[in-house]
Amino acid sequence: MINSPAAEQNTSPFLAITEVHCVPLVGESPKGGWATEIRPEDPIHAIIAIHTKDGPTGYGSVFTNGHLAYEAVKLLAPLLIGANALEPGRSTENLHQNSFWMGRGGTLTNVISGLNIALWDILGKVTGLPVSTLLGGRYLEKVKPYCSLLMDEPAVMRDTIVKYREEGYRAFKIGWGPFGRRDNYRSDEAIIEAARSALPEGYELFVDAGASDAYWPNGLKWALRTAEMLRDYDVGWFEEALVPDDLEGFVTLRRQAMLPITGGEVLTRRQSFQPFLERGAFDIVQPDVTKVGGISEQRYIYEMAAAHGVAYVGHGWNTALGLAADLQMAAAFPNTRYVEYIGGSAYVDGLLKTPFSLDPNGMLTIPHGPGLGVQLDPGKLARYVRDIDVLRLA
Repeated sequence: MINSPAAEQNTSPFLAITEVHCVPLVGESPKGGWATEIRPEDPIHAIIAIHTKDGPTGYGSVFTNGHLAYEAVKLLAPLLIGANALEPGRSTENLHQNSFWMGRGGTLTNVISGLNIALWDILGKVTGLPVSTLLGGRYLEKVKPYCSLLMDEPAVMRDTIVKYREEGYRAFKIGWGPFGRRDNYRSDEAIIEAARSALPEGYELFVDAGASDAYWPNGLKWALRTAEMLRDYDVGWFEEALVPDDLEGFVTLRRQAMLPITGGEVLTRRQSFQPFLERGAFDIVQPDVTKVGGISEQRYIYEMAAAHGVAYVGHGWNTALGLAADLQMAAAFPNTRYVEYIGGSAYVDGLLKTPFSLDPNGMLTIPHGPGLGVQLDPGKLARYVRDIDVLRLA
């Protein structure tokens, strides 16, 4: 007897989604170096929880205004309730397909990112496997974090790097703040010189101009001249040197600059990345898993980048759950060399039962536990959320 498609579907494992919740993080939001600076009480990140019927809860992270994320989850939840929690790709695609009229990209896509991360976390917990194994296997057990720091005046910049260097970091990215905003190349160079002077031989330095910030004042000629200066200080890459949508500018910059050019942190879904990859705009592409559409979408972008000979480093200015997702993808995506680690963020260092820690070589071990491989600590998290009970943390 040949089973019908319907009969075959009925034999598939099924775990029903019963509830979906979103809680903004407030109280210790880290500074971003933005033109309109983040205040500690601004909800720039949120935690997602997806509960299942007689099964585990999955957790994810969203990088957008927490109040917007909360409302977006209310809109999207009816598309998830009753769906199969064991199908992160299919369930997430259903959200994309049925929310087109609400506005593609932006908050909805960012929130879908957190929902997708939570669904992968559930699948891992049900199977007893880390997300990296579910994605196809682990190429790495450890990866180098680069400590992500805001730029500051030269003396402060030097002291800040020394502080985190002494904590064990061996790679650093500095950006935003005054860099590129004073119409003064000497000022920019003084910051870079101070940072480099604080790093011994073999330590890596990357620079992020932060041109996605409000009213970025510079264009291609500034970026070309600055790239030449950065090369003289052995900077490993130049990130966000132009406003995010300047495709032609990035193509020209990448062709002429003598150091790697990176970008893509504010783009969402694979369709936005396609022209940048096809035209050769980046040496390194940097999608953010808490914005771009989640782990499922980031895998598509990684594979598209690899097919075009473009390297991948996930943008990770987010939370401990975002970093956990980045670590799982670093293990599963061949040739991933780094993950981003915000220096001094309470939302990275202060949410987990077992915090991340560097080994003596400045590396992070990629968790082996089921799903994302990390556990939120309810006592720690209670400092930053107002309705912790909906998360049902053990």
